[in-house]
Amino acid sequence: MVSSIQFDFNQHSHRRFNPLTDSWVLCSPHRTQRPWQGQEEDNEVDTRPSHDPTCYLCPRNKRAGGTLQNPDYKSTFIFENDFPSVRQDQPSLVDDSGDDLLKVQSVRGQCHVICFSPLHDKTLADMTDAQIRPVIDAWINTYESLRPKSYINHVQIFENKGAAMGCSNPHPHGQVWSTEDIPHETAQELKNMRAYRKRHGGGSKCMLCDYVRTETDNDRKAKSSTAASALASSVPSAPVRAAVATTADGSRVVCENDSFVCVVPFWATWPFETLVLSKAHLARLSDMNEQQKEDLANILRRITCRYDNLFNCSFPYSMGVHQAPTDGSEEHEGLSHLHLHFYPPLLRSATVRKFLVGFELLGQAQRDLTPEQAAKRLADCSEVHYKAV
Repeated sequence: MVSSIQFDFNQHSHRRFNPLTDSWVLCSPHRTQRPWQGQEEDNEVDTRPSHDPTCYLCPRNKRAGGTLQNPDYKSTFIFENDFPSVRQDQPSLVDDSGDDLLKVQSVRGQCHVICFSPLHDKTLADMTDAQIRPVIDAWINTYESLRPKSYINHVQIFENKGAAMGCSNPHPHGQVWSTEDIPHETAQELKNMRAYRKRHGGGSKCMLCDYVRTETDNDRKAKSSTAASALASSVPSAPVRAAVATTADGSRVVCENDSFVCVVPFWATWPFETLVLSKAHLARLSDMNEQQKEDLANILRRITCRYDNLFNCSFPYSMGVHQAPTDGSEEHEGLSHLHLHFYPPLLRSATVRKFLVGFELLGQAQRDLTPEQAAKRLADCSEVHYKAV
């Protein structure tokens, strides 16, 4: 039966395609009204000291193994993980079973920890641009030091922030896992960017370059439309109509600068998921010039501060950098476009999180809040940290 009601993206179920992963996300905006009687996270006030004598990552303290001691570092500090997920000094495994169902491969690699600051009570959200810049330099230096190694074909830089994301130590830090293989998520993105380029005539066509243009153009149109609507509503004789979102073209831009744009992607799965994209086609962090490095520090501070201000809490997330693998492939070099994913779990408040369960594990990803609604809420947040007000 065909309904006479006009379709409203803010009220009616629909699904959105993620070209990076070649998958769909179900969007059910009407479900934001459902009551919640499920699990709630603790929202403890962050009262950490600037130095914790029991912390394995603070300057001058003994590390988790009990034998090594951290130096009295003043900025960032990089060391090989004392409990790595992959090692370089292990034997190779040759799978000669020929079994298509039970395949196995050995994986060599290295794991590093990067302490962002000597101060135990800091996060990226309340650090300055100047304090974040050495973190970016540490990422670049670690990537470049691993890049020539023959058994390293991919370098994954990431941060897990908060206990809700499984972070084992609250000291501000991230990790670098470098592996012999190219992990599934990166491999899928490269595969789909290759297919996109082929569909659009080959050459140097780039999916994420096109997406940056799409989102920034859409942002300008949305702001122009909002300004025109505000002007029309100020005229007494203008008819007032209820707003119906008949397209999904509301702005998804949260913040931007000359070099980077941060958006809630059109296909976002997590409620306040964001994607930070380089406006220029850069393959890796080390391809940035000095201004782009400064701008990356700026955009990281701004989005993480907005996250904290959304619910007035230390907002948990997993964040990761996607850049060119280190396998020496010219094709991968050309396809790769520098971007960072933020996957935060919080849904309605500092204590209510999203769970990927049921239909989402067995069918496909699902979200309630539309990406446009999430982007507006983040864009409306201050860039002055709530603890500093």
